[in-house]
Amino acid sequence: MSYFASSRPYRCRPYDLRPPLFVPSNNSASLCSCPERCTEASFSLDRKRLLQCLPVGPPGGCSSTGRTRRAHRVPRPCGTYEGKDVTRKTVRIAMNGVTGRMGYRQHLVRSILALREQGGLDLGDGTVLWPEPILVGRREHALKALAEQHGLDPANVSTNVDEVLADPTVDIYFDAQVTSAREESIRKAIAAGKHIYTEKPTATGLDGALELARLANAAGVRHGVVQDKLFLPGLLKLKRLIDGGFFGRILSIRGEFGYWVFEGDWQAAQRPSWNYRSEDGGGIVVDMFPHWEYVLHELFGRVKTVQALTATHIPQRWDENGKPYDATADDAAYGIFELEGGAIAQFNSSWTVRVNRDELVEFQVDGTEGSAVAGLRNCRVQHRSSTPKPVWNPDIPATYSFRDQWQEVPDNAEFDNGFKAQWELFLKHVYADAPYQWDLLAGARGVQLAELGLRSSAEGVRLEVPEISL
Repeated sequence: MSYFASSRPYRCRPYDLRPPLFVPSNNSASLCSCPERCTEASFSLDRKRLLQCLPVGPPGGCSSTGRTRRAHRVPRPCGTYEGKDVTRKTVRIAMNGVTGRMGYRQHLVRSILALREQGGLDLGDGTVLWPEPILVGRREHALKALAEQHGLDPANVSTNVDEVLADPTVDIYFDAQVTSAREESIRKAIAAGKHIYTEKPTATGLDGALELARLANAAGVRHGVVQDKLFLPGLLKLKRLIDGGFFGRILSIRGEFGYWVFEGDWQAAQRPSWNYRSEDGGGIVVDMFPHWEYVLHELFGRVKTVQALTATHIPQRWDENGKPYDATADDAAYGIFELEGGAIAQFNSSWTVRVNRDELVEFQVDGTEGSAVAGLRNCRVQHRSSTPKPVWNPDIPATYSFRDQWQEVPDNAEFDNGFKAQWELFLKHVYADAPYQWDLLAGARGVQLAELGLRSSAEGVRLEVPEISL
């Protein structure tokens, strides 16, 4: 829910998401976004006035900047939250790896800055969390450029992880670095007493992943791992079908993921070069098998066995500077997973496939009572009662479309960005003691499946997947 009636609040410059300050003026209240007049101090005011604001205000704008301001936010009356106060709590989050593709687009812009744009995160008890990102990375000029672009405090930029972790005002450490650098940084953050939120995989091996979970539990910090696919609209619809008993007994799950990632010679690659170097923690098994583990575990059942075959179909690629390099990591993987309950899952993952499906990832679930195909956003079903009766006859062309025989599942709800939705759940876990099950132990299960998948391919055998615990 947005805290402002306008979905596009005024910004001093593009993505200027500085926190608003309650400014009394002539018996009315306005929320001013002028950086020269706003402060970082916590505030308390009537919730009704905070939540209901319109982008209107005095002509001529703010005289403190010398520039014309199109609008200040002036509240309008509403009976939504009468008689309650709102206390804002600033939460400082060290975000390591925000110059990368996922760290920047999905976590900084579409999650943390989106939370700031909506006015913070309402905990439902009179407290609104205001996330204050501390941009951490190796390239200072890139971090400063991001801070400038999005109107963030330039003082909240650092290339020194240890210095940031030593800051007692930093509450949460988030990691979106390359996989090979993640484990050491998370260890340091746990030792510094920070709550942990991290991309997956959490470590390069199962032993390291389990040790992180043990250390975090021993330190008493809250910890979570990104499991974004569970929050995709298509999979939320699929879960609705499962919970409603639509499938009967589930027989099989087939997943198709991937697209053609350009080699980088005549067209720039869509993914960073480290993804294709095993020495840097790259490879599609390490990247995607953790996803498949939590999707299968959460929706269908624990993975009992894995049999995989990996390949490096494109042995040479070109990096961000146009220089050729040897691709030492797998760029395709073909896996079969046996689940508790008897269902069989088969997933193809590839960065060397051209897309001939409706979405970049699709899951087909077949059960005794019905089937479904779910993608990023859409989900189609075919119930037992409406299943057609095809007859194999290659000599006669088909006069009908098989796709047209499926029915679209309605939204029946509004879906937020999955990364942002999980950030909100984690922040509520830390500050409101809300339940949160996607922790470092869950992340370790993903690392385990990737490790066993690579071993299965190397040895040419099917392997059992033991249950892990702390």
